[in-house]
Amino acid sequence: MTLEEIHGQQPMPTGNDWMQGAGTALHELLVSAQRRGCLTAGVYESAKLMNVDPDNVAFCVLAADQEDEGDIALQIHFTLIQAFCCENDIDIVRVNDVGKLAAIVGPSEDSGEPRDLHCILITNPNEEGWKDPALEKLNLFCEESRNVNDWVPTITLPE
Repeated sequence: MTLEEIHGQQPMPTGNDWMQGAGTALHELLVSAQRRGCLTAGVYESAKLMNVDPDNVAFCVLAADQEDEGDIALQIHFTLIQAFCCENDIDIVRVNDVGKLAAIVGPSEDSGEPRDLHCILITNPNEEGWKDPALEKLNLFCEESRNVNDWVPTITLPE
């Protein structure tokens, strides 16, 4: 008898298809959230929003390039954001390519300047919640990842 059988859980699907599906779903979610005005970008902006209205946050994306891995301040912020998300049942993923995120999300609409994309929050536009198939896929992906003790899974965005 396996651990999955004991707990009634299915093992996490393996292979590139599962990861590519999550990457595609994240791409779709980011585009949809930006179109709806439900996207908050930036470590400080995200922290402020989570402090004021954590129940409105539906999903969190942390992004860091290879050179960001040595930024201790950023890693401390990531640790605090991850803890807050876990405490408030907010699904969270990591992305290792800020450039791909910038291509999807683009510059700030107000100033046209590049945004801080190290943390992106997807919020609910209203009280009824947001029923988005991409968000549901990502929630399932995060749940499956937690079943195998990967609390903050890394997703690769599609080319």
